[in-house]
This record gives sequence, structure tokens and C-alpha cells, in this order.
Amino acid sequence: MASKTPIRVAVTGAAGNIGYAAIFRIASGAVFGPDQPVALNLIEVGPGLNALAGVVMELADCAFPLLTDVVATGDLDEGFRDVDWCLLIGAVPRKDGMERKDLLGINAKIFVGQGQAIGRAAKKTVKVLVVGNPCNTNALIALRSAAHLPAENFFAMTRLDENRAKSQLAAKAGAHASDVKNVGIWGNHSSTQYPDFTNATIKGRPATEVITDHAWLKESFVSDVQKRGAVVIKARGASSAASAANAALDTLRALHFPTPAGDWHSVAVLSKGDYGITPGIMFGCPIRTKADGQWEIVQGLTLDAFSREKIAITEKELLEERATAAEALGIKL
Repeated sequence: MASKTPIRVAVTGAAGNIGYAAIFRIASGAVFGPDQPVALNLIEVGPGLNALAGVVMELADCAFPLLTDVVATGDLDEGFRDVDWCLLIGAVPRKDGMERKDLLGINAKIFVGQGQAIGRAAKKTVKVLVVGNPCNTNALIALRSAAHLPAENFFAMTRLDENRAKSQLAAKAGAHASDVKNVGIWGNHSSTQYPDFTNATIKGRPATEVITDHAWLKESFVSDVQKRGAVVIKARGASSAASAANAALDTLRALHFPTPAGDWHSVAVLSKGDYGITPGIMFGCPIRTKADGQWEIVQGLTLDAFSREKIAITEKELLEERATAAEALGIKL
């Protein structure tokens, strides 16, 4: 066993489809590296606890060299105790025909309780990634409920949209997804988010030069990325699971390791007014992770009129979500 101190990761909804797809890869070393020990705090509720017992058996049966211990619990304080990372997956999933605002009233109280427990039990340096939808506003609720923890340590996942955008740009260009860089996802992880192709590159060239069909970029590409989640639900009868888990782990890696020179990655963070975005909402944007583990929003990007129009739409939705959640909870967010 390596001599490094284990990284302890709490995962809510650990026996659900996304959690199940994520935790074995965390335990294997695929996220934090082949010489970094990890410990897992797995959290479930109600009937999920029975399934979680089976997941713990499977983890044992894998005999992962890097996995030091596993805590399985339905108690939030026990689950979040002394953790370095919180991966908040557990939430009522969006179903076919369900609007995102319908989820707010259902899930808001869950994230109040989780935020409070994280504030009580987790390390003060804990980083929190919210995956459960509507993840931007759920992350805001968790952040406000753990008010003494640094706001910059709370994130909401937009990496699934980034990965979807890269895949579609690559397919259109006849390239590989790894050839596509500098894709920013602005705003909400919803059908209003804006996948920014105007600053993206393909094999080092501007995407708008490689793909000359600009009507496709502005219409089909943007729309297809925005609606991909709904298309997946219609096809498989359930929300994205494996791709969502993969994107969550991509985000953990991207926030843990320094961003490669010349690139960036997308995640939602608490707006402080960059690019004119209203402060106080969890807003997706391109960021870079620095060598010291801190992060910064990428500055100086050119946003044309088309981009500004799309960003304004998703900003409006997030402001409405914040107001709806605040009303449902009877608090100020």
C-alpha cells in the first residue's frame, strides 16, 4: 500500500445507477491516480440501504489495492465525517415529461440537510460537487446551508454537457473527441445551457474555421447538446447514468489536477460578476485548476452577440430557479 494519506470521498445515492457507475472507478485509482489510496463513505436512504449492502460486498470482492476502508450509512453526519470530497448524486431523478422546476420543490430540502451536515462533519477544506438535478440550484442550496465553508469549494456539474459538445463537434469535423479543446459550457445544466463553440478549437484550429457550416453550429449543434438529456431519457426510459458518472469523475480529476496548458474545463461555480453574470447564482463557465489546487475563471474570452444572447437566457432561468427554491424553502438564497 502506498504511504500517501487516503483521500476520503463521500458519495450520496451510492447504490443508485450513477453512484454505482462511479464508486468502483474511484476505488480503482482511476480518478486520483494509481498511487493514491482512497476511502469511501457511501450514503443511502430507505430501501437504498439494502442495495448498498450489496455494493459494499462487491467492493470487497474487487480487492482494490488502493481502497483503504468503506463506510456505509444512512446517517448524514457519519457519512460526511472528515471527508475531503463530497459527490452529491442522490436526488429524485428527472423523468420523461417532468419540468426542472418540479424537481426544485422535491429536492431542495434534501440539499439543505446535506449542506448542513457537510458543514458540521466534513473537513473545512472539503470540496463539494453536486450532480443531482437541478444541480446548479441544488449546489447553491447546499452552499448556503453550509455557510461557514468557502463558497469556492462548491461546484455543480456541467462536464456532461462539455463531453457531449466535444463529441458532437468531433463527429461533425471528422475528428476524435480528444482533438476538441476549449469548449465552455455557460449557465445551467439544463436545456438552456450554452455550449460555446465560438472559443473552441479542433486540432488547434478554431472550430468555426474547421466547421464552416455555421448554421449547423448555431442551430443543430446548440439545440442537440441542450436536449441530449431528454433524448437519452426517451430512448432508455431513464436519465443518463454511465455518462453522468463519467462526467462527474472527469470533474473530480479536473479539479484535483492542474489543467493542461492552453485548455480549460467547465463547471458551475458561484458567480461573483465575471462576464457580467449576476452574482450569487451557480453559473457554468470555463475554469482552470492551478498547481496549488485553487481554480480561476478563464478571463478575456470574446463573447459575440449570439453567445451573449444565449447566456442571457440561461442566466434568466437560474435566477428564476433561485427564486422558486427560496420560496419553497422560505429562506433567502
